[in-house]
Amino acid sequence: MAISKLEHVGIQVKNLDTTIDFYTKVLGLELLEKQGHPDPNLRIAFLGFKKTNETLIELIEGYNPDLPAEGKVHHIAFTVDHIEEEIKRVKEHHVTFVDEAVTTLPNGAKYVFFYGPDGEWIELFEQ
Repeated sequence: MAISKLEHVGIQVKNLDTTIDFYTKVLGLELLEKQGHPDPNLRIAFLGFKKTNETLIELIEGYNPDLPAEGKVHHIAFTVDHIEEEIKRVKEHHVTFVDEAVTTLPNGAKYVFFYGPDGEWIELFEQ
């Protein structure tokens, strides 16, 4: 198995800038990166600690900000070295993909989502 670590947890937010302000000032997380998305309706930011250079939280603005509080966690992401190989491997377990197309972000990172047994979204993420 080529999963090497928990990449991040994605949280849907109503206002990206307000949430960045909260997580940085109240919790002491640092803004690692803020970027657009191939979907022009989405804006994303990654928070963590610069000294460890690890992302802990991805904030996502533009999906559905009206979810109840317990539905704000959008996905759990796992780091992989070769996303295409991992897609082939998980397909052997007959998982259902949210969308089988791999998305490439402006920084070159790639990701794809599939469903867990209770409908939760699981992301494979390649830097």
